[in-house]
Amino acid sequence: MKKYQFKIHGNEYDVEILNVEGNVAEIEVNGTKYDVELDKKMAQPITPRLVRAKRAETSASRPSEMKTSKPAEKKGAGVIKSPLPGSVLEVNVKVGDKVERGQKLLMLEAMKMENVVKADRAGEVKAVNVNAGDAVMEGEVLVEIGE
Repeated sequence: MKKYQFKIHGNEYDVEILNVEGNVAEIEVNGTKYDVELDKKMAQPITPRLVRAKRAETSASRPSEMKTSKPAEKKGAGVIKSPLPGSVLEVNVKVGDKVERGQKLLMLEAMKMENVVKADRAGEVKAVNVNAGDAVMEGEVLVEIGE
């Protein structure tokens, strides 16, 4: 806690207060520990105790996994997935629309930035799985484009 140096009758003392509980102080004088009873109860300094909350598991805390498609999952060009978690700001297409490669499909807000999600091929919009205001997770299918 605190260290002091005293000189009493020509003798030097190195004193360290190790712990104070109630009116008993644990001190060390020149390397020897003593329990000293005090006349008054000493006020403990008010220091906040920092306690860390249990961390949520992230991709960085578990071994890396290869991100490959699953057999039952729709795959290939035409399935537009969310590149990262966020919320949909606007949807620019509807089912039945003809789209060209590179055409803006929707606007996604992620990490306070607006991200344009574009078509990866030309074709007809077969399904739009989100609406403006929806929260989406990374990898969630947003739009399906067919022939």
